[in-house]
Amino acid sequence: MTSQASSYAARQVPRYTSYPTAPHFTGGVDAALYRRWLSELDGDEPVSVYVHVPFCAELCLYCGCQTTVTRSPAPVLAYVDLLLRELELVGKALPGRKRLSHLHFGGGTPTILDMSDFRRLMAAIRANFDIEADAELAIEVDPRTISPAHAATLVEAGINRVSLGVQSFDPLVQKTIRRRQSFELTSRVAEWFRFAGVEGLNLDLMYGLPHQNVANVLSTVHQALSLDPDRIALFGYAHVPWMKRHQALLPEAALPGSEERAAQFEAAAARILAAGYVRLGLDHFAKPDDALCLSARAGELRRNFQGYTTDGAKALIGLGSSAISRLPQGYAQNAATVAPYRSALSSNGLATARGVPLTPQDNLRAGIIERLTCDFSVDLAALCRQHGFEIGELDDDLGRLQPMVRDGLAIRDGARINVAPAAQDLVRVISTAFDQRFVAQLSRHSPAV
Repeated sequence: MTSQASSYAARQVPRYTSYPTAPHFTGGVDAALYRRWLSELDGDEPVSVYVHVPFCAELCLYCGCQTTVTRSPAPVLAYVDLLLRELELVGKALPGRKRLSHLHFGGGTPTILDMSDFRRLMAAIRANFDIEADAELAIEVDPRTISPAHAATLVEAGINRVSLGVQSFDPLVQKTIRRRQSFELTSRVAEWFRFAGVEGLNLDLMYGLPHQNVANVLSTVHQALSLDPDRIALFGYAHVPWMKRHQALLPEAALPGSEERAAQFEAAAARILAAGYVRLGLDHFAKPDDALCLSARAGELRRNFQGYTTDGAKALIGLGSSAISRLPQGYAQNAATVAPYRSALSSNGLATARGVPLTPQDNLRAGIIERLTCDFSVDLAALCRQHGFEIGELDDDLGRLQPMVRDGLAIRDGARINVAPAAQDLVRVISTAFDQRFVAQLSRHSPAV
C-alpha cells in the first residue's frame, strides 16, 4: 500500500450498513410513528425479519455488538416472552398477513436459546408470517454453545444457513480476546450441521485483532478453507473503546497499524481468491455458484446490518432490544437494552426509541453508496432518474469526490463512477463523498481498512 493510500486507509469512516448511518438516528422516530409506518407497508410485498438475542455466556473483548453476559437461563427465558409479545404487536400493526422472504437470528449469541424456546419462537414467527418456500432462514452460531442435538433441532425448525463465528484460530489471539475455540471444535460443529442437512455454511473471520500478523491470519484462513465453507466474511476489527468500554481491556500496543491491517486483509483475500472463491463487496467471499454470487452478477446484491445479502425485501422488521428496522419510510431502532425494551412492551407499546425518516435525497445517496459498496461501480445518471433528480443534484458530491479521482481511488467516466481495482478496500472512504451528513471532524468511526 502506498503512503498516500495508507493515509486514506487510516481515516475513520462509517461502515455504511445503512444510510443515513446510526449516529444520525434521533428520538423523533417513536413507537407511534413506527406503528404507522408498519401499517402503510404494501400488502403484496414480502418482508424480512431480524431477531436480536442480546445474551452471551461470556464476553469476547473484541465484540462490538449489543449484548449482556448471563450464566442463568432465567433472563433468556424472560426475553423470549418479550420477543413473542413484540411479534404479536408487530403483527397487529401490519396491514394484513405478510410473506416472509428472509429471517436472520443475530446477537449476542442466538444459540444461547434453549431449544424448546427456539421452537416456540419459530412457531410464533410462522403464526404471524407466511414463510416463502425459498426463504433463507439464517442464524449466527457460537460453536462453543452447540451440541449435535442442538444443531439437528435448529435445522428441523427450518434453519437453512448458519454462520459460525471463528475470528482467529491463533492461540495467543484467542487468549487475548477471551475467545478460546479450537479448530477441532469448529470442525466438529460444521460436521454436525452438515449431517443435519443445513444448506449453507458460513465462517466469520477477523483481521486487525491484537497480536494478529500476516502469518497467523493466513494460518487461520488455511484452516477455515479446509472446512469448505460456502461463504467467508473477513471483517476488520473496529477498536471503538469510547463506545464499547470492554475493548479498553485489549492491549492497544498489540493492535496492528493501518499498513499492517491492510497487509493482513490483502494476504487473506488473495489466499481465499486462490481457493476459487469470488470477492463480493468489501469483505465477503463466496463460491461461484452461491446465491450471493448469482445476485451480484445480476446487479442485485444488497447490504444491510447483517452484511452482504440476497435479501431484496423493501422492509426489514427488527425484533428485540437494539434491533433496527428498515422500512421504505425510514429506520426505527428499538430501545438499546433489555430493561427499557421490557418496559415499553409491558405498556402495550412498541419498543421504538429512535430512528430517522428517509428523505428523497437520502434514498438517492443510499442507492449510490449501496451500489459502490456492492458493485464498486455506480451509474449516477440512472440512479438520479430512478429517484426523480437531475444529475446536478450531485454537483457538491462530485466536488468532494474529485480529490479521490485525482489520487487514483476512483475513476470517473461521465456519470459513471468506478472504484479503481487497487482501491476497492477504500470504497468506504469513496462513499463519504456522497454522504451529505458526514462530518469527519465530528465523527468517530472505525478505520477504513
